Amino acid sequence: MKTSGRQNDFGSGKVWKVIMVQAIPLMMAQLVHLLYNVVDRIYIGHLEGIGAMALTGIGLAFPLTTLTAAFTNLFATGGAPLFAIARGEGNEERAERVLSQVVMLLSSASLILFLVGFFFRKPILYLFGASDASYLYADQYLRIYLFGTLFAMLSTGLNGFINASGFPRAGMMTIVLGAVLNLILDPVFIYFFHMGVAGAALATVLSQFASCFWALSFFHGDTAPYHIRREYMAFDFVIVRELIPLGIAGFIMQGTNALVQILCNVMLRQYGGDLYVGIMTVINSVREILSLPTSSISQGAQPVISFNFGARKHSRIKEAIRFMTWTILVYTCVAWLLVLLMPDKLMGIFTSDTQMVELGTHSLKLYFFGFVFMAFQMAGQSTFTALKCSKRAIFFSLFRKVIIVVPLTLLLPSFFGTDGVFLAEPVSNVIGGLASYTAMYLTAYKKLPPDGEAAAI
Repeated sequence: MKTSGRQNDFGSGKVWKVIMVQAIPLMMAQLVHLLYNVVDRIYIGHLEGIGAMALTGIGLAFPLTTLTAAFTNLFATGGAPLFAIARGEGNEERAERVLSQVVMLLSSASLILFLVGFFFRKPILYLFGASDASYLYADQYLRIYLFGTLFAMLSTGLNGFINASGFPRAGMMTIVLGAVLNLILDPVFIYFFHMGVAGAALATVLSQFASCFWALSFFHGDTAPYHIRREYMAFDFVIVRELIPLGIAGFIMQGTNALVQILCNVMLRQYGGDLYVGIMTVINSVREILSLPTSSISQGAQPVISFNFGARKHSRIKEAIRFMTWTILVYTCVAWLLVLLMPDKLMGIFTSDTQMVELGTHSLKLYFFGFVFMAFQMAGQSTFTALKCSKRAIFFSLFRKVIIVVPLTLLLPSFFGTDGVFLAEPVSNVIGGLASYTAMYLTAYKKLPPDGEAAAI
């Protein structure tokens, strides 16, 4: 792998260009990565005779896969800003120490998650809302998927460090390699070998291994810009104590997503049955697709903000925040309009079950009502994380999901039935998004001093 050449200089040039140089390859990579997750669901949802129930089974496994992403965020999104700040300060040794610590933490966490998930998967899936019919498909998928936990966490976690190193194209290849492999293997295992749900899981694990191998190879060899060093992998309390608070916001965001998914599955099964659990699986898939550009732009802006924070170029930080906000705001308006105009076509991508499409069209429009307000949540949250404002990032992650979504998911179905489950999300977008962005603007953006001065935010 060739990694030589001039690294991206986040401290010079037009800020919007620097962000987009990061965001576009990241978006392409995430798109391909998303496709290989989504294609699983598309193939499974169209399996003749069992598609709807198999899709429900996949949805029951979502909370565990989301929890894996939560622990990845805890260490990787906590370490990446420290890594980028160290780069801005010119401290190469510290950057490599942070990188090596994150690899150690991700590897340790993946082993624990695999053991717990694999040996306790049956009670876990029933706790998540499985019925006897849907458990069969959920178990077929999960017992294979869990073997890729280490590969998934390392490939995803290290990708942020590749981007923060100034090599977004190499970061894009981390995901593209595995994604293309999965797109090839999916139909082979699902249809040619008649493995069904288990085939989709096996294709995913093999693809995750390929992505993991590429990501690890980036940080090895003479031409690597930074190295994962064995001598830096012994537990370093000072670095871990610093990165955990930064990563907790991302952990809580994904961890509470898992909690909400569990509650949604349980409430939907109670008020609507297995069919509505399958509908939520499709809606989550649509949300992942439509949210992709927002996460790519915010993730592309984060290392730029962190680098310039380390370099004390605060005017560039303000410019980056403004560009990130307006870009995501315009995009979410377009995405919301798309949902309003063609909800049935979006549902039809994932299932040929006419009842699921008919009922899901209404639910999809409810769920995406107020989607535009996610722009404020994403911009506020990303800025807090990039500027090491860990307590505020943590609070607003908890505020939107735990304080707003969880109670509403439990309360609203008593009045509106299954509609109440889908209404909890838009309410949280409006309240949580505006609160997060207002706090970011008043406590961080407005308090950034002139360039060259130390910031006290």
